[in-house]
Amino acid sequence: MNNISVETESLDFLRAEIQADLESGRYNQVRTRFPPEPNGYLHIGHAKVVSIDFGIAEDFGGKCNLRFDDTNPAKENDEFVQAIMDDIHWLGYDWEDRLYFASDYFEQTYEYAEQLVRQGQAYVDDLSADEVREYRGTLTEPGTDSPYRNRSVEENLDLLRRMRAGEFPDGSRTLRAKIDMASPNLNMRDPIMYRIMHVPHYRHGDAWCIYPMYDWAHGLGDSIEGVTHSLCDVGYKDHRPLYDWFLDQLDIDHPRQIEFARYNVTYMVLSKRRLLQMVQEGYVNGWDDPRMPTVCGLRRRGYTPEAIRDFCERMGMSKASCVADIALLEHCIREDLNLRAPRALAVLRPLKVVMDNYPEGQVEYFDVDNHPLKPELGTRKVPFSREVYIEQEDFMEVPPRKYYRLSPGREVRLMNAYYITCTRVVKDTEGSILEIHCTYDPASRGGDTLDGRKVRGTLHWVSASHALDAELRLYDRLFTRENPYDVEEEETWLDSLNPNALEVLMGCKVEPGLAKTQPGNHYQFMRQGYFCTDPDSTIGHPVFNLTVPLRDSWAKVQNKT
Repeated sequence: MNNISVETESLDFLRAEIQADLESGRYNQVRTRFPPEPNGYLHIGHAKVVSIDFGIAEDFGGKCNLRFDDTNPAKENDEFVQAIMDDIHWLGYDWEDRLYFASDYFEQTYEYAEQLVRQGQAYVDDLSADEVREYRGTLTEPGTDSPYRNRSVEENLDLLRRMRAGEFPDGSRTLRAKIDMASPNLNMRDPIMYRIMHVPHYRHGDAWCIYPMYDWAHGLGDSIEGVTHSLCDVGYKDHRPLYDWFLDQLDIDHPRQIEFARYNVTYMVLSKRRLLQMVQEGYVNGWDDPRMPTVCGLRRRGYTPEAIRDFCERMGMSKASCVADIALLEHCIREDLNLRAPRALAVLRPLKVVMDNYPEGQVEYFDVDNHPLKPELGTRKVPFSREVYIEQEDFMEVPPRKYYRLSPGREVRLMNAYYITCTRVVKDTEGSILEIHCTYDPASRGGDTLDGRKVRGTLHWVSASHALDAELRLYDRLFTRENPYDVEEEETWLDSLNPNALEVLMGCKVEPGLAKTQPGNHYQFMRQGYFCTDPDSTIGHPVFNLTVPLRDSWAKVQNKT
């Protein structure tokens, strides 16, 4: 295999370490792996890991395996497997023919277990889970040997085989490695290798009733697949001696493990267990709820794989845990959509404007740029009529200073159309505004006047007789605190949930050109933000999700520094 070398000074610490391994001859190729557990959906933190595992292999002309760690059948299923594969492909990575499952190696893993038993390095233990914890000791006190630790090889082999045959109930016995109960590393204090679980496996049915623990199966999978570099987050640093011990006792090859920081993002919870809890308890509407930090949730909200990969790259590489600012993620999607999203007109909270001097029944069409930065995308024709909708917030009867939008007696520009001046306001009996009446200046067609006069306010609009009714879902951050776990006494992380993370607007008005919009289509709704067509859309009832508002707090902060 041809490997690609890069100037070392331009590399992050992971790539620098791998480059050094190749130059020293320790390895002559690069093989990484991404090992997700199929017990949930990928989130933005996983996207960072995917970009590391697949990206590093790609950079060095190597290969990255996709291996599902499916060793706990109580929490795993095909839905999660398929969703994870879909997300990885959507992010732009491919494992080609290297799709593996830890359960593919169950027989080999079991044979290795018997080998350790025969070598006197593993034993069957009858302690309960609570007793195992009690015997393990603490960070400051050594553990205590199990009374079953010195069973003979023959007895251990017999019990292990009977465990596999299903003779014993759940939790009654475990297989443990015989290492050192006084080790300062708690992971080395006779860790459990197998537990009894009479639970069908989603791929193997009832073939097994004992299942390997993660720490036992993980390193074996790497070895079997010929992985050269096992890239893990820092949470596995203390597990590395255990992985090495297992592989050394079996005298089989093992990769070099290198740890990197665990990544978090402000205003997000990146724990599959807690994300599952929010789904199961109805705090969100499924794993792909656009409020969720899952890859599928971000996709449904309108995030692009390019923006997520850009975000992952800008996060950089660290050995210490780090927290990325969600504003950076929002900045990345704004930059991407600013270039790719065509423009469209949409009024979220409509207020009718009637131009009294505009001919009744007349319709004009204005040529409007589909994208001001990309003239090659051409123009579209937008209808204009006597009655249009503007945003409610674009009109005030008694405006404050420096309010440049529409108010009684004030002239404003309707984007790409005409100058209009408010002449009167129509209200109902309770004083609520029903509609605004204006006059238009026919000499200002296209948004400019022959006499050169200027106005400070430009409003977007939609023709009332041509507008489509639409549903708009306005999404905000799911949590109100930067760190959702930073709560007051007697509160939980769920108390950080943002009750205003979703606002649904019905009866919004959008231009007729969006009648055939398809799920996943992106738009910049002028003066509003970037939106994406939701899969709930139907003909006659388009639904759009707010991806991100136009305002970019990250860019403003960076410009000040």
